Amino acid sequence: MSRVERFGLSAALTMPFDAALAIDLRAAIDHAKSCLQRGCSSVTLFGTTGEGSSIGALERQTVIKEFIAAGIEPSQIVVGIMANSHVDAAEQARFALDTGCKGILLAPPSYFKNVSDDGLFDWHSATFRAIGPDVRGVILYNLPSVTAVEISIDLVTRLREAFPNAIAGVKDSSGNWNYTEKMLARHNDLAILIGDERSLAGGVRLGGQGAISGLANLYPERLLRMIDEGRDDEEVVAAVNELVKYPVIPAVKAMVAHHRGEDGWRRTRGPLDALPEGDFKHLTTIFDRLFVAAAA
Repeated sequence: MSRVERFGLSAALTMPFDAALAIDLRAAIDHAKSCLQRGCSSVTLFGTTGEGSSIGALERQTVIKEFIAAGIEPSQIVVGIMANSHVDAAEQARFALDTGCKGILLAPPSYFKNVSDDGLFDWHSATFRAIGPDVRGVILYNLPSVTAVEISIDLVTRLREAFPNAIAGVKDSSGNWNYTEKMLARHNDLAILIGDERSLAGGVRLGGQGAISGLANLYPERLLRMIDEGRDDEEVVAAVNELVKYPVIPAVKAMVAHHRGEDGWRRTRGPLDALPEGDFKHLTTIFDRLFVAAAA
């Protein structure tokens, strides 16, 4: 992915598991193709919504190979990287980039707390050097509510200066509009991706290039209108407000199960729990009311 290319919409793909909690490749590939057919420019594997921190190295390689073998172009695949060791992060990233994938969504190390910008700069630098001279397509992932690590605007500047060909964008899932505005103002030549769909249209109006979105598993057409036209969408905002009342990953998976009519999508790997039946019924009722009624 080049910095001049408009990013668009990537579905933060949920990961289906069979009864033994192995990855259900058929279901994952079918769902990814559906998201692409409905307008997504790419799918993101092994991100937060895809339970990336629960997916092992060999599993990751198998999934990427099988997606490509099934006819999904490498240029339509972004790969989430989640590791505390820069060695592990680089190995995950190198496989994805060597396979020709569009880019990598690089989460910061999250085990150690209260780390400095200098420490984060050292970790990212070691990761990039370990990937090698062809490092490219890196989307820095700012998700402090999960990682307890903020990717500061100054850190992005330092990394760009040190590795001018590596950084393609920033996914901002902070939910902090002040941060989003400042990132867009300082680094508007990068693909700044809005992680909170409630701020998507506003971010696009200030120069944001799109989103890597969990809700794109469900309603990519609605999100594409927000990206292409900078148009606010009250139903999308209301849906996200409902989702965040629950553990978000199981909630999104439950809604995918509802839409695809396949209960297997509700399964999660520990330590996550599947959404309880009562919450599932409540959430599906609300979503159907929001979106089915709006489409009528």
